[in-house]
Amino acid sequence: MYLPNLITVIRVLLVPVVVWLIIHGAHTAAFALFLLAGVSDAIDGFLARHFDWGTELGAYLDPLADKMLLVAIYVTLGLLGHMPAWLVIAVVSRDVLIVGAVILSWMLDRPVEMRPSKVSKANTVGQIILAGAVLAQLGFAPVLEALVTPLTWVVGILTLASAAVYLARWLRHMAYYDALGD
Repeated sequence: MYLPNLITVIRVLLVPVVVWLIIHGAHTAAFALFLLAGVSDAIDGFLARHFDWGTELGAYLDPLADKMLLVAIYVTLGLLGHMPAWLVIAVVSRDVLIVGAVILSWMLDRPVEMRPSKVSKANTVGQIILAGAVLAQLGFAPVLEALVTPLTWVVGILTLASAAVYLARWLRHMAYYDALGD
């Protein structure tokens, strides 16, 4: 019953390894571990749903593991000059905005459940594809540069749109509580 959570924990443990590989220029190995993380995410999700092995811990840990990996890759690639700083700042700021809004809601005793929107799901898929494309380009496929540049802009736009959707939802949620007189 805890196998999906174990797989997710292993994915979390892969984060510093992937960062280390990127820093040391082992981009092909970093790309391979990135793919392994993606496959493990699919496997743990399948196991949790198919065998009803989902847990409350897994519901929080799984998206956290995904975010940890993506943010770590974006920050590392950005610091090394392989990804534009503006995009790294946008991706990290969006995640900080969401986490900050949720924490503030809890602190004000107005808990909010942040469900992913369609634009947020598209953003996550775009971020994954871009991270994989940059790692693949660095590791063994320089021809992907023609794909990376337009994809960078698409991910930037999706990131900003997703942040706007989350912010609007959060503001509506907080206004609802204010309207109740709390």
